[in-house]
Amino acid sequence: MKTGLVLEGGGMRGMFSCGVLDVMMERDMMFDGAAGISAGAVFGCNLKSRQPGRALRYNMKYIRDPRYLSLRSLLGTGDLFGADFCYRELPRILDPFDTETFRRDPMAFYVGATDISTGRIVYRRCIDGGEEDMLWLRASASLPFVSRPVEIGGGMYLDGGIAEAVPCSVMEKEGYERLILVLTRPKGYRKKKGRPLPRFLPMAKKYPALAEAMDRRADMYNRQMDTIDRAEADGRIFVIRPPRPLDIRRIEKRPAELEKAWRVGRETMEEHFAGAKAFLCRG
Repeated sequence: MKTGLVLEGGGMRGMFSCGVLDVMMERDMMFDGAAGISAGAVFGCNLKSRQPGRALRYNMKYIRDPRYLSLRSLLGTGDLFGADFCYRELPRILDPFDTETFRRDPMAFYVGATDISTGRIVYRRCIDGGEEDMLWLRASASLPFVSRPVEIGGGMYLDGGIAEAVPCSVMEKEGYERLILVLTRPKGYRKKKGRPLPRFLPMAKKYPALAEAMDRRADMYNRQMDTIDRAEADGRIFVIRPPRPLDIRRIEKRPAELEKAWRVGRETMEEHFAGAKAFLCRG
């Protein structure tokens, strides 16, 4: 039976997931495959490269660097998170991403991004940590209105969380039957439906399917959470989530708060490790 790990996004709430993943790596908890969306993708890739502590380390060091995240970057490049810095300079030079280990590790790793022409999720299996994989990671985490759409193979993509909050569909399609989910909101959280995206905005006019997907996002998220709650209650999946709301902003620049969320993730995973291991090994 194939085992899989599913990683929700949530911006810097993803530091909770980093703490969970670090404990998994330190204790050699292995999976046949993993899937991430948005922060779940850009932080989760360190699981396949076997680099515990890396996501916390570079975020703590560079979160206040304007090249990494700043209004200056948004105004100058169209990306709140500097694309060249985050997806070239940082992983290639400043805190190297271990592409060789990523390539050799047998775990399949899937990244989801939203096709802005259709408003639907598209998944890519990342295989070598190279330039195209980095484009998919960037696309998956490119928030609308503060990021440029990412062009890959003639398509244009943005944040995967627009179309699918938790990347379960790809794991089900690929035949993973024993799933552990890492969520970044506490149990019972549901999104409130916001106002429809004004259709006079250039992006909404040019990409109406994307606008519709953004309008449906709360309903999509809440349906997924209902499905997850039922599957968890039935024992079909194992869910790791914060025990309480994380005191952290989606776009957080306070290093102390990043570390606090990471520690909550570590503590939560330590608490649930035995149960998660038993779930994976269940006959």
